[in-house]
Amino acid sequence: MGITARGAWECVKRHFRELGIDIQRQEFTVAGIGDMSGDVFGNGMLLSPKIKLVAAFNHAHIFVDPAPDPTKSLAERKRLFALARSGWNDYDAKLISRGGGVFERSAKSIRISPEMRALLGVEADSLAPSELIRAILRMPIDLLWNGGIGTYVKASLEPQSAAGDRGNDSLRVDGRDLRARVVGEGGNLGFTQLGRVEYALAGGRINTDFIDNSAGVNTSDVEVNLKILTNGIEARGRLRRADRDRLLARLTEEVAALVLRNNYLQSQALSTLELQSAERLPELRGVIRDLERSGELDRKVEFLPDEETLGARRKQGLGLTRPELAVVLAYSKISLNRQLLDSDLPEDRYFAAELARYFPAAVRRRFAREVERHKLRREIITTAVTNSLINRMGPSFVLRAHAESGASAADVARAYSITREILGMREIWGRLEALDNGVASRSQYIAYADTARLLRHVTMWLLRQRRHTLDVAATIKVFSAPMQALRDALPGVLAGSPAERHRSALAEYTAASLPPALAAALADLRVLDNALDILDCAASAKRRVRETAAAWFHTMAALRLDWLEDRITGLAVDSTLQATARIGLRETSRTLERRIVDRVIALGGIERWRASRVKALAHWERTVAEIAAQENADFASLSVCLDALRPLAD
Repeated sequence: MGITARGAWECVKRHFRELGIDIQRQEFTVAGIGDMSGDVFGNGMLLSPKIKLVAAFNHAHIFVDPAPDPTKSLAERKRLFALARSGWNDYDAKLISRGGGVFERSAKSIRISPEMRALLGVEADSLAPSELIRAILRMPIDLLWNGGIGTYVKASLEPQSAAGDRGNDSLRVDGRDLRARVVGEGGNLGFTQLGRVEYALAGGRINTDFIDNSAGVNTSDVEVNLKILTNGIEARGRLRRADRDRLLARLTEEVAALVLRNNYLQSQALSTLELQSAERLPELRGVIRDLERSGELDRKVEFLPDEETLGARRKQGLGLTRPELAVVLAYSKISLNRQLLDSDLPEDRYFAAELARYFPAAVRRRFAREVERHKLRREIITTAVTNSLINRMGPSFVLRAHAESGASAADVARAYSITREILGMREIWGRLEALDNGVASRSQYIAYADTARLLRHVTMWLLRQRRHTLDVAATIKVFSAPMQALRDALPGVLAGSPAERHRSALAEYTAASLPPALAAALADLRVLDNALDILDCAASAKRRVRETAAAWFHTMAALRLDWLEDRITGLAVDSTLQATARIGLRETSRTLERRIVDRVIALGGIERWRASRVKALAHWERTVAEIAAQENADFASLSVCLDALRPLAD
């Protein structure tokens, strides 16, 4: 299947998309570790017709082709891939461009041609083989593709012994010295973790080996679970072994698609997280601390920054690097998976759909009853829910939700699933993914972050207001149609800062060349934080959603409650305690706002309500004017503001 290489290639494609390059259609240069007879290297170097492989090395030879013809060199690589036990010495020398060649690693010295000097960025006329390999690792290149065995990159502060690979000590270079724009780690242990971090801090694009090459293990998992499924059927005489084997063969490409989807989503999660890493460093810092306190993580073992380093990065406006984010993401998944497996969530009939989605369509159709009774159904469901939640919401979400509401991990997963469905997020995500290589990746990631932000707010509402009645299917049924009615009413019912926020978001996404309908749908997400309050208010008052929404936004603007929400949202936080304090202000504000809007609707309009609150309203308006005159509102002044708001909500 070549699945390990194909999975890593999904990650490589993402790195280049973020650079504005479609490597399936645009030429790019590659240097590699390995040869065409290797599973990962060989399969990887056949995955794009636009590869210009200019240099590579294995245990015996060094290959250099300063100006390869992509078409001819691809054909030659295919020939070598099909040739048993091929090496670089089998490459047709007539196809190698001027100044290149295949060189023995056993040679004392290798002559460096003018073309090789220009390619490698060196001045020497000759180099020892080890020096030539070090030059290849440090050369300016688009992609460094690791498909071989050995550790070739460490951090500058690490001793050679940190790599645990004495045989390659003479070849190893420092992460800060790499000039490759992107690294793809199809092989294991090509870098030390600190080497990755140093390279990333210097501007390189890299994940980790366990992210890039995860598709092989994932495929094995699916294969084993398919065999567990079919073993029982075979034992009962309903399936012959030969028929089972033919079925597995037919499923190969669909299994590959399911697995590659996971590589796509996990690398997407890292990119979205990286976009916000500096801004959300206090949250990520809190995740690391929580995982340490629970005994699930040892940051020294995983080479995560200590508190002093994190403090310094905060001052520099830096966050965690992608390799560090990958570790935090992985440990948060392990933690959530354990909690969900210990809960009753896998028994919830709603999540049986996750079990079905795990298997290829032909298996679902033919063996539906057996799929439902799979011996590892709980584990499969738990893994699917964990991946969906963490990939979309990040590693801090479940911990934050628990801290703010006291909800269990299972309740957080239920509330998140409800929110995802009533907001129609799957459709929006699909439309965003369809824009790959069509719009700037940054615009896509901002949109993904917008979906996560709204999912967070609405999920937290459910956990506070409906936690003890979180029937997933029933709650989705209650809110889906009213939510669509609210979406249909936008932007016509907006007023004040939500109206301005919607206009700004629409202009932003339109300027980013998103299709008009998608840009409008994403702009809606910026103004739906109070969506469930509005829907609940409409249900309580037995009024139409459109009328209730209009009353809500008009009241918010007329009383400058939108200003208050904006100021609370804009509070800077540098710790989890400050983040918790900001959440407390926001929730108090929304509780009071809801009471006010309820009274406005009950009294038949804001003017009648004003007449019943003259004195308290005057105090509120004076307080708002005074605080608004300040250059920056802080926690204390906004707390005073809320005190002035309380009499209006009585």
